[in-house]
Amino acid sequence: MKRQVLTYLQTWKDSSDRKPLIIRGARQVGKTWLMKEFGRQAYEQVAYVNLESNAIARSLFAADFDIQRIISGIQIDTGVVINAQNTLLIIDEIQEFPTAITALKYFQENAPQYHIVCAGSLLGVALSRNTSFPVGKVDFLDLYPLNFYEFLDAVQQTSLKELLVQENWELIQTFAPKYTELLRSYYYIGGMPEAVLAYSKRQDFMEVRAIQKRILLAYEQDFSKHAPNDIVPRIRMLWNSIPAQLAKENKKFIYGIIRQGARAKDYELALAWLVDCGLVKQIFNVSKPAVPLKAYENFGAFKLFMVDVGLLGAMTDLDARTLLEGNAIFQEFKGALTEQYVAQQLITRSDLSIYYWSPQNARAEIDFLVQLAGEIIPIEVKVEENLQAKSLRVYYDKFQPKIAVRTSMSDYRRESWLENIPLYAILGFHR
Repeated sequence: MKRQVLTYLQTWKDSSDRKPLIIRGARQVGKTWLMKEFGRQAYEQVAYVNLESNAIARSLFAADFDIQRIISGIQIDTGVVINAQNTLLIIDEIQEFPTAITALKYFQENAPQYHIVCAGSLLGVALSRNTSFPVGKVDFLDLYPLNFYEFLDAVQQTSLKELLVQENWELIQTFAPKYTELLRSYYYIGGMPEAVLAYSKRQDFMEVRAIQKRILLAYEQDFSKHAPNDIVPRIRMLWNSIPAQLAKENKKFIYGIIRQGARAKDYELALAWLVDCGLVKQIFNVSKPAVPLKAYENFGAFKLFMVDVGLLGAMTDLDARTLLEGNAIFQEFKGALTEQYVAQQLITRSDLSIYYWSPQNARAEIDFLVQLAGEIIPIEVKVEENLQAKSLRVYYDKFQPKIAVRTSMSDYRRESWLENIPLYAILGFHR
């Protein structure tokens, strides 16, 4: 399985001012595999410790922050003689022992020669619990489910992926039916590595759904095991409301959909917990489409997307046949899957700031507004081959952006004010 972030990891390794690296991401997005695969590819040896399952490893961080003592203890525990030049030290599930997070500061200050990569399934939650965090002493990498390009690699369609990377629109149009078929499969399978790997081996949609249901169950168990008891019911209610939120024509998050009379303050902690553990992503409204978009965030209005489009389908028990054959009964929810898909692709790009825009007292809404290299680009998402772009035209007439993007199942085309990018190519737009 190819992950695009392996390129970033190699750059991190070669950097002269490298710091200990913390990989953040939801459970089962492939953090442990990524660290071990990076070690296999880029180092002569790997010293791996897991602070959830290894009590000896936890004890090494309990006494003090003597780096040489910790290194010696890890060498004895793993049987690997740690050479700073050719060994990758992996500390997995680091959130299980917050003192180990604090220790990263001393590795950076007193022993920067060591190559250290850490990860944890609920790391964001741990960091919000008054952990003594080594601010400025670590690097971060966010890991998400496989995007569509990575999915194409995983299902042995690398040649089709390369056409997208090269933006060879003539050949892309020739193979449009194949891209459409693969995209529908991705809507069902999603990007969770275990599900993608199972499908690439056996093309069994029932096996994929069983894996997705198991992942969803693990998330539910995390709610009970790790979240404060008083907010667990609210976490569940908020989490289970997401499909209904996305099925609305206006996908702004409405607390009243969770339960009648619900207010933001009742669910703030539940929402923060889901965000911190990487299960949901908030995309905020902006009051003004200007650089920098962050200066115009409206924290009271946001859309909420799940970590993975396949898991969204699994939550609603959407069957493969309905999705792959385009059943008419399914058309309304297809909008939810399509916008979730686009959000999921855009989020994997570290060069984008992602928001949405809707004017007050108006029906026009721009599904996504992204900031890229100092430019504000509006993106309107359309299901299937819908070529209408009324909201986009309203926005264009008002703000005159250099380019406006509509993404749909239609072929690539460039008009005087509009660029239509196929949904299966939206990941690479304006790279």
